[in-house]
Amino acid sequence: MAQEWSLPPVVERLWGREPVPRRGPRPRLDLAMITSAAIEIADAEGLTGVSMASVASRVGVAATALYRYVGSKEDLLTAMADFVVPMPPDAAGRPWRDYLALWTRAQRDILLEHPWLLPIARLSPPLGPRRLLWLDRLLAALDGLGLDDGERINVASALAGYALTDSALVTTVGVGEAQLDDGGIEGAGDYGEVLAGLLDPETYPALSAAVRGGALRGAEGWVDDDFRFGLELLLDGVEALIARRASGDDAGGK
Repeated sequence: MAQEWSLPPVVERLWGREPVPRRGPRPRLDLAMITSAAIEIADAEGLTGVSMASVASRVGVAATALYRYVGSKEDLLTAMADFVVPMPPDAAGRPWRDYLALWTRAQRDILLEHPWLLPIARLSPPLGPRRLLWLDRLLAALDGLGLDDGERINVASALAGYALTDSALVTTVGVGEAQLDDGGIEGAGDYGEVLAGLLDPETYPALSAAVRGGALRGAEGWVDDDFRFGLELLLDGVEALIARRASGDDAGGK
């Protein structure tokens, strides 16, 4: 018998499963209104500015009124992580590789636009309808290419993880409750100069040679160039896997 899971009430509400009262006045609030207010605060002040009190003040009610919709700040963060995500890009007949590149870049753009989302996305698997819609669209883009369901989900996880990691590296301000003291480092050039002064060529021969040779000096637009380079490596791997499955050669595979 399949196990019956008890989902948090806020997740049930995300899926529209909240019971609709048959009598009485229409509620002044709903989850969408509360979450939108919290997102506005997070975009302006970061997660440190988000509290039940600050959100209640923005929507014009007492903090206690929010608990009918979100039981805690953690529930609120769960809702925010789903509401802030737009609809996934439309495949619109694109080749699978083009769509996966567009999908991954769009994931990264969301995280860069809302850096407060980084610590939430790292800690919570998708349960809300919008985030799962993104997963569905990527799986559909890989349909019919010879990959099994597990492999397609692993491709999605790898690409989403890459978008998350790259966004965390690009974001230079602290997110969540912590602030990072980077000593004023801005960009790859500064980072390379710092490493050149730290690295002992005898202990770090390969890295030291790369840094001193200007590998991190970078030109204008290095951030996007690095992202595109890493993304192409990942997509090359997916393409190689598809070719291997098509040829029936599973050597080195599962």
